[in-house]
Amino acid sequence: MPMQKQIFPLARIWLLFVLALGAVASAQAQPITVVDAVGRAVHIEAPAKRIILAQARHYPVLALLHPDPSSLVVGWSDELRTSFSDDYRTYLEHSPRLADIPIVGRHTPDTFSVEKALSLRPDLVILAPRFAGGTTKEQIDASPLMRRFAAAGVPVLVIDFFIQPMEHTLPSLKALGAALGEEQRTQEFIDFYQAHMQAVKQRLAGLPDSQRPSVFMHVHAGSTECCNSPGTGTFDEMIQYAGGHNIGADALKAATGRLSFEYVNARQPKIYIATGTGAGTRASTGLAIGRDTTVAAARASLQRIIGADKLGGLPAVRNGNAHGIWHGFNDSPLHVVFIEALAGWIHPRRMAGISAQKTLDEINRRFLSVPMTGTYMVELHAEPAQP
Repeated sequence: MPMQKQIFPLARIWLLFVLALGAVASAQAQPITVVDAVGRAVHIEAPAKRIILAQARHYPVLALLHPDPSSLVVGWSDELRTSFSDDYRTYLEHSPRLADIPIVGRHTPDTFSVEKALSLRPDLVILAPRFAGGTTKEQIDASPLMRRFAAAGVPVLVIDFFIQPMEHTLPSLKALGAALGEEQRTQEFIDFYQAHMQAVKQRLAGLPDSQRPSVFMHVHAGSTECCNSPGTGTFDEMIQYAGGHNIGADALKAATGRLSFEYVNARQPKIYIATGTGAGTRASTGLAIGRDTTVAAARASLQRIIGADKLGGLPAVRNGNAHGIWHGFNDSPLHVVFIEALAGWIHPRRMAGISAQKTLDEINRRFLSVPMTGTYMVELHAEPAQP
């Protein structure tokens, strides 16, 4: 009898434990509805476990929001292996399974294979607007590619940190976090992001147009013929947010394009910023920047690019306001680091006490399981001029 009295309470405890586990599993399996970057309601049966990344450059975004993104991705583009090869090697060291993820295309919409993606049985496809068919809900809903996924019953989430980063970053993050079942972790990053963006906004409040110096952003500097530049959207929105005026937007009406040397020289920009991904720069002419790069190597490559493209006569270079920065900040919520760096270079007095490097250090410590170590921002001179 005493033995029975002991067994029954244990049985009841075990039953309650099993029921609790069932309740948790049931809650996790509840259907999810999220609203993506362009306002589409996307229905997912449960937190996504088999994801297709149309652009593998968004893998670090997943790494901000999920502790093990390598366990989620079943197909992606080849651009992490090519355009961001230094980062790919580091990710591979931490997650060898990345080597086995099938390629569903390059980093362009025309190479993306719907057939290959569907063969991998995804429960979620993540697309940027240009892959999805446009920048509005109406355009995307009418896209043949989107219709094919809809016919197959595969939900598609549209995220955007590139075309309209200031407007679409927060809805993209919220939608991604909910789709991954990582709302709390995502909200922590959103709070961090908003606090830093608001700090920049407050420092630059009331800035008149006359105090917005001209900025020449030389994208993929040294690796292409001079001079590629952002036009409207993308980097242009970030330059405006940071208190500058993008000379590229005056001539280019697309997101990116090429400015002639004569145009750049005639505009006499006050701030020069070169970008690069750092991929393969040890044996190329591009900007040495990013993972495992030293400050000395980054600065030397910046000097080389300025000399090779005959940009040394620009006021920005003559006055010590020339800089280099990692290009990968542009299609990511990590543009918060880019904007802080930019604002500091453009308005050092207003931004005194705010450090983009310290912000990146905190992101590494709090959010990224694979920290971004190396040199991601560099000045041509150790002590840039104070405009």
